[in-house]
Parts: sequence; C-alpha cells; structure tokens
Amino acid sequence: MTGGTTSDILERLRALRAGDAPTHGGRVLSYVYDSGLEELDELADAAARLARPLNGLDPTVFPSISAMERDVIAFTRRMLHGSRSVVGSVTSGGTESCLLAVKTARDLWREAHPGGGRPRLLTASTVHAAFQKAAHLFDLDWEPVPAGIDGAVRAQDLIDRMDDDVALVVVSAPAYPSGALDPVSAVAGAAADRGLSCHVDSCFGGFVLPWWPDLPAWDFRVRGVTSISADLHKFGYAPKGVSVLLHRGRRRHRAQFFATTRWAGYPVVNPTLLGSRSASPLAAGWAITQHLGSDGYAELVGSIRRIAVAVRAAVDGIPGLTVMGDPVGPAIALVADASAPHAARVDPHRLADELAGYGWKIQHQPGLVQSDGVRIPHSAHLTLTPVLEQRVGEFTDALRAASDAVRGRPQADARMLLAGMRVLGYGEGGRVPGPKAAWRLLRLAGAGSVSVDQPMSVLMALIEALPHPVAEALLTELLARLSEPR
Repeated sequence: MTGGTTSDILERLRALRAGDAPTHGGRVLSYVYDSGLEELDELADAAARLARPLNGLDPTVFPSISAMERDVIAFTRRMLHGSRSVVGSVTSGGTESCLLAVKTARDLWREAHPGGGRPRLLTASTVHAAFQKAAHLFDLDWEPVPAGIDGAVRAQDLIDRMDDDVALVVVSAPAYPSGALDPVSAVAGAAADRGLSCHVDSCFGGFVLPWWPDLPAWDFRVRGVTSISADLHKFGYAPKGVSVLLHRGRRRHRAQFFATTRWAGYPVVNPTLLGSRSASPLAAGWAITQHLGSDGYAELVGSIRRIAVAVRAAVDGIPGLTVMGDPVGPAIALVADASAPHAARVDPHRLADELAGYGWKIQHQPGLVQSDGVRIPHSAHLTLTPVLEQRVGEFTDALRAASDAVRGRPQADARMLLAGMRVLGYGEGGRVPGPKAAWRLLRLAGAGSVSVDQPMSVLMALIEALPHPVAEALLTELLARLSEPR
C-alpha cells in the first residue's frame, strides 16, 4: 500500500470536513464556542503548534508546561475569587475535571470513614451526565434530587438528603439543560456544617458568570465550596480539550493525584487520569487568557448578555413557545408554552428540526420523568456565543418563521415503535437488546444513520418513552456503528 501525498491527504480531509456542521459563524448553538474574533483562532493555532511535540507526562523535562499551567491556574483562581490556598490542575476537559472532583472526594471520604461502605454522590437531577459516569467508575451511589418543571432545584431538597454517607454534593453554575443557577450558597453552607465536600460544576459557565452582573455568590467566596471546575475549551475559547479543576487546600488537591514507585520503570506521578498528555490545548488556552485578560472576557460576556436579552424578547413574542425557568449565563432552553391551547403550542423538537432547514442547529433535549414523578419537559437547548450578536436578528427571524411552520403539531409519536419493542420483550424484566437487535430496531425507527440535517424529533420521542437501559443500548449502538469500518 502506497501512502498518499500531502496534498491528496489534506484534500480528502477537507472533503470529509465539508459534511460537518459549521464550527464558526454561530449557526450551531451547541458543542462549539465561537468568540467571533479571528485573532483568537490564529493565536490558539500558533500556540498549539509550538507546543505540539511536548509531553505533559513529565513537566520536569518540559518546564514550559508547568509555567503555562501556573499562569492558567492563577488566572482562573482570581476569576473565581480563590485565595492563595486554592490550588488545582489543568485537565483534558470538563468530564475529566468532574471525574477527578468525585474521585478526590471519594478518597477523602474513605480516609475519614474506614470500613464505611459505599458512599453517595448527591446532585440535582439536572447535573451533567459526567457525574453519573464518575459514580459508575468510582463506585458511588448516585442520588439525583428532583428539580421542578422549570429545571431549578430547591436547596432544602438537597439539604434534606445530606448525611454522613455523602462523599460529595454537587451544584451547577449554571445547569446545562436549563441554564438555572443552583442555590450554591445555601447548599454549600449546609454541606460545610455537616463536614461534607461540595463541588461547583461550572464547566459550562465558569468563564462567563464571573462577569455576569447581579448574581448571588457561587464561587470560592461561598463558605463550604471545596472545588470548582471551569472549561477553557468552552467560553475560554480554547480548542478542545482543556479545563481547570480547583480545590480549596493542598491536601484536597494532592488527593487527586496518582503516584507510584512500585514498578521497574520511571516513577509515575499523574495529577490527572491521563499519563501522556498533549500540551497543545493547554498552550492555546494559556495564550488566549494572556491575550484577553479579565477585560477581554468581560467584553465577550457583555455580548452574550445582549444576545440573551434579544433571544428572550423574541421568544416572548412567539405564541406557544416559552423559555424554561429563569436562566442565567449562556444557556437558554425553549419549551412549549403549557398555558397555550394545544393547537397554538410550538413543540421544541419540531422547532429544532424545522430550524435546520433555515441553516440553524439547536439541540434536542428529551423530557425527563424524575423519581418524584415530576417531568422536566422536553426542550431545545441554545448555547449563546458572542459571534451570534452579528446575526442575532437573522436568527430570531428564523425562530419566528420556524415556530409558525410547526405551531400546533404535537410532539412526535413513537407509540407504534414503542409497542413493537414491548412485543419483543425489551424493557420487561430489565431485558435490553444486544448489538444486532439494537441495530435492527434503530433501522425500523428510521435512525440507522445520523446526518447534520436529519430530523431528530421521532428518535427523541422514542428515547424519552423507552426504559432508560433500552434507550441507552440503542444510542450506544448508533454511535458505535458510526465509526465501525465498512
């Protein structure tokens, strides 16, 4: 087999990229974070290229890594009002930061409770799914506390479930699904009174909320907050993947590390889950924070605030559509207005499908029936980035037109597919389909492939209606098939 030429390989990559949703321009309101400043992309690319050969495994060999990490941690610590006792690490992304926050709290809990059994991870039901993963990987019982239909959780509902077996309480600033700012001060204070750890997950909004006006304290100013995560590859505008995890106190931070001299090779000391680590995302994040500084971030947050005001004003003028709860920061979730007659409602998933035809991508979120029976309604998530300010009028016009086009159409109906799955016995007695059966069911549901413009409302309705293990098996199969060699 002969290798391709450089030009041929890059041309093939460009052809592959042509099928992707656009990462710049603000037309994809999830997953990507566009500042609208071309110089930031150029700076990030140049810094990442300079650091490309480095290996973060051993900063004693590559001291530039420690220098950049010190600067990033110092910037984030100031941003989050941490004292000199607040220390931390740069990680590969929000999921790793969340995993490490849980792992650290679990290890400290085990030290304090030898032979204490299996600890609990206490969160709102709206917490990021990374914490479910952490509970699964690190052997904790995850206890999600129900939120209201507005996506907000009551402080007392979390406080009432605090006990000695809780290794970590997690609150969000803000919660991704709804944009709600959890009651950090009340929850963290109650956790401190009981000697419990409390983590603030600000992976999504950590580089926005410090400059958002009129918010209650939610960061290290709050008594009882023991750790905070904030992602540089979101509203820090660095390329994927780079995040910061800060701890209050060196002892807590050191519990995050893995170190061993018990093998025949070099001593291994890992502050994060990874061993070898690319320094390119760190270098890009470092360069951007150095360039923007606090004033630069404040200016970009001002842009996001103006977009949020404009989008909420537009939604207020669309019959049958409303904003879930009272979000703060860069997230807005759209839901059907339950106070309107059914014939006048705008289903958010139908809306998301329709908007794709106008060149805009917003994110489908299935409804969630919680342990108390309260259903958080299915919604459409919008991540607001500064670049959208340049065309917010175009977006709100499309939002109105798409709403008019789908008004009165109910949520997609997956009952026939659901009935077929029940006939086959899936969901009964915990039975879930294996790979072959899952793929056959997906194809029957019309979801045998995923493309940028494929309608998702039927698949979302099916996911919401199925037992969680069955839905998860189908989604696993769908994503696994996408990367299987043909």
